[in-house]
Amino acid sequence: MSENQPHVAVVGAGIGGLTAAIALRRAGLRVDVYEQAPVLSEIGAGIHLAPNGSRLLVRLGLGKRLDEVAVRPEAMEVRVWDTGAVVVRQPMGDAWQARFDGPHYTLHRADLHGLLAEAVPADLVHVGHRAVAVTEDPGGVRIDFAHGASVRADVVVAADGVHSPLRRPIAGEEPAVFSKTAAIRAVVPSAACPDLPRDALLTWVGPAGRLLAHPVRGGRETAFVAVVADPTDGGDSWSRPADTVALRRAFAGWEPGARALVEAATEAGHWTLYDREPLPRWSTARTTLLGDAAHPMLPHHGQGASQAIEDAVTLAACLARLGTGPSGPAPALRRYEELRLEHTSRVRQGSLGGGSQRLSPTTEESPASPSRPPSSSPSARPGGAGMEELVRDVTWVQRYDVEAELATAGLA
Repeated sequence: MSENQPHVAVVGAGIGGLTAAIALRRAGLRVDVYEQAPVLSEIGAGIHLAPNGSRLLVRLGLGKRLDEVAVRPEAMEVRVWDTGAVVVRQPMGDAWQARFDGPHYTLHRADLHGLLAEAVPADLVHVGHRAVAVTEDPGGVRIDFAHGASVRADVVVAADGVHSPLRRPIAGEEPAVFSKTAAIRAVVPSAACPDLPRDALLTWVGPAGRLLAHPVRGGRETAFVAVVADPTDGGDSWSRPADTVALRRAFAGWEPGARALVEAATEAGHWTLYDREPLPRWSTARTTLLGDAAHPMLPHHGQGASQAIEDAVTLAACLARLGTGPSGPAPALRRYEELRLEHTSRVRQGSLGGGSQRLSPTTEESPASPSRPPSSSPSARPGGAGMEELVRDVTWVQRYDVEAELATAGLA
């Protein structure tokens, strides 16, 4: 790695931060990662890695490890909530890999995090470092940590989530729009729901909301998320425990397969869903945002991880090509923002509608509400508009190849 290349400090060792470290090192830059947790670990439940994200990790040399820990579902099914009838079945597997030039994986978030951590030298990841402030000057940027230490770098990348203290100086005061919904997430043994396939993405729609399930860990476990009405604003947190008794009660009248899934959960996480408008900018002269710190979005597209991976690859290319001129890294950060801000804003806009029609039409929101677009009948049967909307076309997201975009921009 050249000493002339900028030294990059990545704040946050989650999926986005670790992918950024891998991509930056591959591009020849010097990197250190600072994580507030005392131990490098990842909690969470199931996660989707769509082709637009998976193909980038494969190109970064992680394809073999992904095949070892992830599942490539063979089909996507939409089922009627009370009968279990399959009303839509769409092939995936090899067909999707050929169609989108990359596999669609489902896996446990901890497994994805673990394989990314393996790819970053341990001496470059500094745990127990909670960043509280950055100070820029003509020669670089200083990061101050809560325990009193500080470090200097040429560039700081905030990849520590929507609540990042490094996001606030760029974002300013921003309202979080409460969606009046929550995502209840859990992982259960697949043996607890033997009538459900272990190789398919499943979606049910009903009066309690929407239930989605997918296999993880070779099909031995099944991850699910229930998107339910949540009229009480419980705070902008994704990590508080869910009430599993209330969860089972909400789905008590559903078909046996769906009911077995939620009844198997002895613990679950309650993620109150909030939306935020896209930021007008992500960067200063030496600091930029990545992943949820830059563009938090509702989870209905399953694109959180893939968008962070796209950010990481784009940022690495921009800093490698544009980060060493007389103006320092500022032109590289501006170009990164230009390449990513519009695209992620469009994905975020799509995520608003991705779960809206799954809930009861008795909601009081206006059809134009930014926090919940129009809903349709949860009891839709085959041929109904609600079921058709469940398989709306999001292939433009999956087809998007950020490296082709970089090549067009002369940054490949």
